[in-house]
Amino acid sequence: MKPVVGIMPLWDEEKNSIWMLPGYPDGIIQAGAVPIIFPFLDDKDEISRLVNICDGILFTGGQDVSPKLYGEEPLDGLVSCCEKRDTMEAIVLKLSMESEKPILGICRGIQFINAALGGTLYQDLPLQHPSNIGHHQNAPYDAPAHEVSLIKGSPLQECLKTESLPVNSYHHQAVKRPAPGLEVMAFSPDGLAEALYMPSQKFLWAVQWHPEYSYKTDQSSRKIFRAFVESMKYIM
Repeated sequence: MKPVVGIMPLWDEEKNSIWMLPGYPDGIIQAGAVPIIFPFLDDKDEISRLVNICDGILFTGGQDVSPKLYGEEPLDGLVSCCEKRDTMEAIVLKLSMESEKPILGICRGIQFINAALGGTLYQDLPLQHPSNIGHHQNAPYDAPAHEVSLIKGSPLQECLKTESLPVNSYHHQAVKRPAPGLEVMAFSPDGLAEALYMPSQKFLWAVQWHPEYSYKTDQSSRKIFRAFVESMKYIM
Protein backbone atom coordinates (compact mmCIF):
# COMPACT_ATOMS: atom_id res chain seq x y z
CA MET A 1 0.00 0.00 0.00
CA LYS A 2 1.15 3.51 -0.74
CA PRO A 3 1.89 5.72 2.27
CA VAL A 4 -0.42 8.63 3.07
CA VAL A 5 0.95 12.17 3.45
CA GLY A 6 -0.99 14.86 5.31
CA ILE A 7 -0.47 18.29 3.73
CA MET A 8 -0.95 21.49 5.69
CA PRO A 9 -3.53 23.76 3.97
CA LEU A 10 -2.82 27.15 2.46
CA TRP A 11 -5.10 30.01 3.54
CA ASP A 12 -6.64 32.79 1.46
CA GLU A 13 -7.57 35.61 3.84
CA GLU A 14 -9.44 37.61 1.20
CA LYS A 15 -11.62 34.68 0.11
CA ASN A 16 -11.83 33.19 3.62
CA SER A 17 -10.95 29.77 2.25
CA ILE A 18 -8.30 27.08 2.16
CA TRP A 19 -6.53 26.35 -1.12
CA MET A 20 -3.59 24.39 -2.46
CA LEU A 21 -0.78 24.79 -4.99
CA PRO A 22 -0.94 21.63 -7.13
CA GLY A 23 2.82 21.08 -6.90
CA TYR A 24 2.56 19.96 -3.27
CA PRO A 25 0.14 17.04 -3.78
CA ASP A 26 1.42 16.33 -7.30
CA GLY A 27 5.02 16.15 -6.06
CA ILE A 28 3.91 13.70 -3.37
CA ILE A 29 1.98 11.59 -5.90
CA GLN A 30 4.96 11.54 -8.27
CA ALA A 31 7.13 10.29 -5.38
CA GLY A 32 4.76 7.37 -4.73
CA ALA A 33 2.41 8.45 -1.94
CA VAL A 34 -1.23 9.48 -1.51
CA PRO A 35 -1.75 13.10 -0.37
CA ILE A 36 -4.59 14.40 1.79
CA ILE A 37 -5.07 18.10 2.54
CA PHE A 38 -5.92 18.93 6.14
CA PRO A 39 -8.81 21.24 7.03
CA PHE A 40 -8.30 23.89 9.71
CA LEU A 41 -8.99 22.38 13.12
CA ASP A 42 -8.30 23.50 16.68
CA ASP A 43 -9.45 20.43 18.62
CA LYS A 44 -6.46 18.30 19.60
CA ASP A 45 -8.40 15.03 19.48
CA GLU A 46 -9.68 15.75 15.98
CA ILE A 47 -6.22 16.75 14.81
CA SER A 48 -4.80 13.59 16.40
CA ARG A 49 -7.23 11.42 14.43
CA LEU A 50 -6.05 12.97 11.18
CA VAL A 51 -2.37 12.71 12.08
CA ASN A 52 -2.83 9.06 13.03
CA ILE A 53 -4.06 8.08 9.56
CA CYS A 54 -1.03 9.71 7.94
CA ASP A 55 2.37 8.13 7.45
CA GLY A 56 4.09 11.50 6.99
CA ILE A 57 3.37 15.22 7.24
CA LEU A 58 4.24 18.02 4.80
CA PHE A 59 4.46 21.57 6.15
CA THR A 60 3.85 23.92 3.22
CA GLY A 61 4.52 27.56 2.35
CA GLY A 62 2.18 30.48 2.95
CA GLN A 63 1.74 33.31 5.41
CA ASP A 64 4.48 34.50 7.74
CA VAL A 65 5.03 32.64 10.98
CA SER A 66 3.84 34.74 13.91
CA PRO A 67 6.82 36.33 15.72
CA LYS A 68 4.95 35.67 18.96
CA LEU A 69 5.98 32.05 18.50
CA TYR A 70 9.60 33.07 19.16
CA GLY A 71 8.97 35.87 21.64
CA GLU A 72 8.95 38.93 19.38
CA GLU A 73 6.40 41.52 18.34
CA PRO A 74 5.59 41.71 14.62
CA LEU A 75 7.28 44.46 12.61
CA ASP A 76 4.58 46.96 11.68
CA GLY A 77 3.32 46.51 8.14
CA LEU A 78 5.92 43.88 7.23
CA VAL A 79 4.48 40.68 8.68
CA SER A 80 1.24 38.95 7.64
CA CYS A 81 0.31 35.98 9.81
CA CYS A 82 -2.36 33.29 10.05
CA GLU A 83 -2.42 32.50 13.75
CA LYS A 84 -5.04 29.74 13.47
CA ARG A 85 -2.67 27.98 11.11
CA ASP A 86 0.23 28.40 13.54
CA THR A 87 -1.94 26.99 16.33
CA MET A 88 -3.01 23.90 14.37
CA GLU A 89 0.44 23.22 12.96
CA ALA A 90 2.00 23.38 16.42
CA ILE A 91 -0.27 20.52 17.47
CA VAL A 92 0.40 18.59 14.26
CA LEU A 93 4.15 18.98 14.68
CA LYS A 94 4.12 17.85 18.30
CA LEU A 95 1.97 14.79 17.59
CA SER A 96 4.00 13.86 14.50
CA MET A 97 7.30 14.10 16.33
CA GLU A 98 6.01 12.09 19.29
CA SER A 99 5.12 9.24 16.93
CA GLU A 100 8.25 9.81 14.80
CA LYS A 101 6.31 10.28 11.59
CA PRO A 102 8.47 11.57 8.74
CA ILE A 103 8.20 15.34 8.35
CA LEU A 104 9.13 17.60 5.44
CA GLY A 105 8.98 21.40 5.63
CA ILE A 106 9.05 23.72 2.60
CA CYS A 107 9.59 27.52 2.76
CA ARG A 108 7.24 28.62 5.54
CA GLY A 109 7.56 24.99 6.67
CA ILE A 110 11.24 25.36 7.58
CA GLN A 111 10.48 28.65 9.30
CA PHE A 112 7.54 27.27 11.28
CA ILE A 113 9.33 24.10 12.36
CA ASN A 114 12.33 26.12 13.50
CA ALA A 115 10.25 28.66 15.43
CA ALA A 116 7.97 26.03 16.99
CA LEU A 117 11.00 24.11 18.30
CA GLY A 118 12.63 27.13 19.91
CA GLY A 119 14.56 28.85 17.13
CA THR A 120 14.18 32.40 15.83
CA LEU A 121 13.51 33.99 12.44
CA TYR A 122 14.36 37.09 10.51
CA GLN A 123 10.95 38.73 10.23
CA ASP A 124 11.91 40.63 7.07
CA LEU A 125 15.12 39.96 5.18
CA PRO A 126 15.37 43.30 3.31
CA LEU A 127 15.23 45.12 6.65
CA GLN A 128 17.09 42.73 8.96
CA HIS A 129 19.47 40.87 6.63
CA PRO A 130 20.00 42.95 3.48
CA SER A 131 22.14 41.36 0.77
CA ASN A 132 22.56 41.17 -3.00
CA ILE A 133 21.20 37.61 -3.11
CA GLY A 134 17.73 37.36 -4.64
CA HIS A 135 15.55 35.59 -2.09
CA HIS A 136 12.22 36.82 -3.52
CA GLN A 137 12.25 36.02 -7.23
CA ASN A 138 9.73 36.82 -9.93
CA ALA A 139 8.07 34.22 -12.17
CA PRO A 140 8.84 31.68 -13.50
CA TYR A 141 9.14 30.18 -10.04
CA ASP A 142 10.75 26.93 -11.16
CA ALA A 143 13.84 28.82 -12.38
CA PRO A 144 16.93 28.93 -10.15
CA ALA A 145 17.46 32.19 -8.23
CA HIS A 146 20.75 31.45 -6.46
CA GLU A 147 23.03 28.63 -5.36
CA VAL A 148 23.13 26.94 -1.97
CA SER A 149 26.09 25.08 -0.49
CA LEU A 150 25.30 21.68 1.00
CA ILE A 151 27.20 20.59 4.08
CA LYS A 152 29.29 17.54 3.27
CA GLY A 153 28.05 14.42 5.03
CA SER A 154 24.62 15.86 5.81
CA PRO A 155 21.60 13.71 4.85
CA LEU A 156 20.64 16.14 2.09
CA GLN A 157 24.13 16.18 0.59
CA GLU A 158 24.28 12.39 0.68
CA CYS A 159 20.87 12.19 -0.97
CA LEU A 160 21.62 14.69 -3.76
CA LYS A 161 25.28 13.73 -4.27
CA THR A 162 26.40 17.34 -4.71
CA GLU A 163 27.84 20.11 -2.58
CA SER A 164 26.37 22.99 -4.60
CA LEU A 165 22.78 23.29 -5.75
CA PRO A 166 20.89 25.93 -7.79
CA VAL A 167 17.53 26.64 -6.11
CA ASN A 168 14.48 28.79 -6.64
CA SER A 169 13.63 31.27 -3.88
CA TYR A 170 10.47 33.09 -2.84
CA HIS A 171 10.52 34.29 0.77
CA HIS A 172 11.12 37.36 2.92
CA GLN A 173 11.48 35.57 6.28
CA ALA A 174 14.20 33.05 7.10
CA VAL A 175 15.85 31.05 9.85
CA LYS A 176 17.92 33.26 12.12
CA ARG A 177 18.94 30.97 14.98
CA PRO A 178 18.34 27.24 14.47
CA ALA A 179 16.29 25.58 17.20
CA PRO A 180 17.98 23.22 19.66
CA GLY A 181 18.25 19.79 18.08
CA LEU A 182 18.12 21.08 14.50
CA GLU A 183 21.25 21.10 12.35
CA VAL A 184 21.96 23.04 9.16
CA MET A 185 22.27 21.05 5.92
CA ALA A 186 22.64 23.93 3.45
CA PHE A 187 23.27 27.66 3.43
CA SER A 188 23.02 30.53 0.94
CA PRO A 189 25.95 32.71 -0.19
CA ASP A 190 24.85 35.41 2.27
CA GLY A 191 24.90 33.00 5.19
CA LEU A 192 21.25 32.04 5.65
CA ALA A 193 20.34 28.52 6.72
CA GLU A 194 18.58 27.03 3.68
CA ALA A 195 17.97 23.47 4.94
CA LEU A 196 17.66 21.89 8.39
CA TYR A 197 17.24 18.42 9.81
CA MET A 198 16.84 16.81 13.22
CA PRO A 199 19.23 13.88 13.77
CA SER A 200 17.13 12.52 16.66
CA GLN A 201 14.10 11.97 14.39
CA LYS A 202 13.86 9.22 11.79
CA PHE A 203 13.15 11.83 9.13
CA LEU A 204 12.69 15.54 9.76
CA TRP A 205 13.98 17.64 6.87
CA ALA A 206 13.09 21.20 5.90
CA VAL A 207 14.20 23.36 2.97
CA GLN A 208 13.78 27.06 2.30
CA TRP A 209 13.39 26.69 -1.47
CA HIS A 210 10.44 25.32 -3.47
CA PRO A 211 10.67 21.78 -4.87
CA GLU A 212 6.88 21.90 -5.41
CA TYR A 213 7.51 24.38 -8.24
CA SER A 214 10.53 22.67 -9.76
CA TYR A 215 10.00 18.91 -9.31
CA LYS A 216 8.78 18.46 -12.91
CA THR A 217 12.08 19.63 -14.40
CA ASP A 218 14.59 19.28 -11.55
CA GLN A 219 15.92 15.91 -10.47
CA SER A 220 17.10 17.18 -7.06
CA SER A 221 13.58 18.38 -6.24
CA ARG A 222 12.18 14.96 -7.12
CA LYS A 223 14.84 13.30 -4.96
CA ILE A 224 13.78 15.36 -1.93
CA PHE A 225 10.14 14.29 -2.30
CA ARG A 226 11.24 10.72 -2.94
CA ALA A 227 13.50 10.58 0.12
CA PHE A 228 10.59 11.83 2.23
CA VAL A 229 8.17 9.22 0.87
CA GLU A 230 10.73 6.40 0.94
CA SER A 231 11.38 7.05 4.64
CA MET A 232 7.74 6.15 5.40
CA LYS A 233 7.98 2.71 3.85
CA TYR A 234 10.44 1.60 6.50
CA ILE A 235 8.22 2.55 9.45
CA MET A 236 4.71 1.70 8.22
